[in-house]
Amino acid sequence: MSLKRHGSSLKRVKTITGSMDASGRRVAIVCGRFNDLITDRLLAGATEALVRHGVADDNITVAWVPGAFEAPIVAKALADRPHIDGVICLGAVIRGATSHYDFVAGQAAAGIQRAGLDSGKPVIFGILTTDTLEQALDRAGGKAGNKGAEAVVTLIETLSVLDAVSAS
Repeated sequence: MSLKRHGSSLKRVKTITGSMDASGRRVAIVCGRFNDLITDRLLAGATEALVRHGVADDNITVAWVPGAFEAPIVAKALADRPHIDGVICLGAVIRGATSHYDFVAGQAAAGIQRAGLDSGKPVIFGILTTDTLEQALDRAGGKAGNKGAEAVVTLIETLSVLDAVSAS
């Protein structure tokens, strides 16, 4: 993390940036079991990325929930724990023939955001919302990368920026 002076003509503008070192961080992952062909891959990508960025195996807690809709309440409970620095929510909501998708995806997103705001800790939205299984597979380690690993990057940078804001 760093607090830098911006290099533009506004010489007094400060820029706060984060680092990608997560050493010593304690992270919880809430993972939906529904569409586990996808969520297992998201979880693998996330845990590998956490370790790659310095989080020890024993500082990672995984909580399984039935699906994306149940993620926010468990994420909030975990975020409220003093030994957890941040939470990543992983899941896969794939559009079907009914409006169920819209309700689940929208409420999961709103609930995850609310969990972060209410807890004062980052709670990251890593739930895929796709039209097809193929799109979900592409985003769970396929040609579009692994959104579980991307959620880790988002969490680490957000934690680092919050630290810098608190220190400034």
